[in-house]
Amino acid sequence: MAIAILYREELKEYDFGPGHPFRGDRYEIFPKFLEENLPEDDNYRILKAEQAIDEDLGLICHKDYIDFTRGYFKAANLGLTYPGSFSRYHSGDNMPRGKPGRLEEAARLMIGQAKKAVDLIQAGEYEKVICIGGNMHHAKPSYGEGFCIYNDNAFAAKYSMERYGVERILILDTDAHQGNGTCEYFYSDPKVLFIDLHQDPRTLYPGVGFADEIGEGAGKGYTINLPMPIYAGYDSYQLVFEEIVQPVAREFKPQIIIRNGGSDPHFADGLTNLGLSVKGFRMIGEKVREMVQICQGKEIDIIGSGYNKEVLPYAWLALISGLADFKIGVEEPLPIPQRFQTDPSFEATKKVVEQIKKYHKDYWKCLG
Repeated sequence: MAIAILYREELKEYDFGPGHPFRGDRYEIFPKFLEENLPEDDNYRILKAEQAIDEDLGLICHKDYIDFTRGYFKAANLGLTYPGSFSRYHSGDNMPRGKPGRLEEAARLMIGQAKKAVDLIQAGEYEKVICIGGNMHHAKPSYGEGFCIYNDNAFAAKYSMERYGVERILILDTDAHQGNGTCEYFYSDPKVLFIDLHQDPRTLYPGVGFADEIGEGAGKGYTINLPMPIYAGYDSYQLVFEEIVQPVAREFKPQIIIRNGGSDPHFADGLTNLGLSVKGFRMIGEKVREMVQICQGKEIDIIGSGYNKEVLPYAWLALISGLADFKIGVEEPLPIPQRFQTDPSFEATKKVVEQIKKYHKDYWKCLG
């Protein structure tokens, strides 16, 4: 069965301007690379979503935040100033530079894609839907940060619950940065199991996501933070999936899985210090493909991050190929440095796994 890929060229407007780490050209680079390396045929269907309206955004954001964000970024695109305190609603890294794109409109499109992905799956039209663009996992109900404006991962989960009555959702965040926004949305909600693999927060923004942050109230035990040691590579990620992620998923029995994350765990990413090769991204996709058997194949994949544009299309395609079982080879675009020929952090990752089991053994039989 072909998978659905949600994309439209307007996503390139998600561009913070010259000199900013997050530019919109990623949404031109990857679709071209995909088309050149894998024909649509029976493999996938490219579909288009519409922008979210205010009513949609109200599911995850406060009205004053929506109003300010719409006004500010529209003015910025036109080269105008906008009244109000930017720092009240956004961190400095969301400040556009020079001539940014139509950021807020593109951010609404990302929410629209998340909404359409849920609708397609719940209608039984597709089992797997991939959103090209998004993964805005740092955004919160009334505060945007980390290059994120509206949190599409949180929206997909909340919309699934509100519109379709879904009661068990697994959000799997494999971005190199901890998804602090998504985590806060569901920190006390036992309907959402949030598992996050990210670089050790002592060494990377946003500085949260330690192993002992396990949820609160009714949601205690339903947040599993996996702080990966710096330079963690293929063996470390495989271990964490086999020892923690997959066993807990089987025990939780989600009705749908939402995975988010792009290429920034790659060893050559410009903002992070992990050690995955392109082969490792395919493995992540394969592990998720195994996991979705628990929920009749229902999975939404939201791909957006990565800060080495030479690596980004290869890693994104490897993720998708693993997830959809596409029988194509995706080469490593860069020479693998000697220190990453084997996983230099495997022993340290074993200790992290034991630490996770200690914190969660009272909540998950498989970790006891």
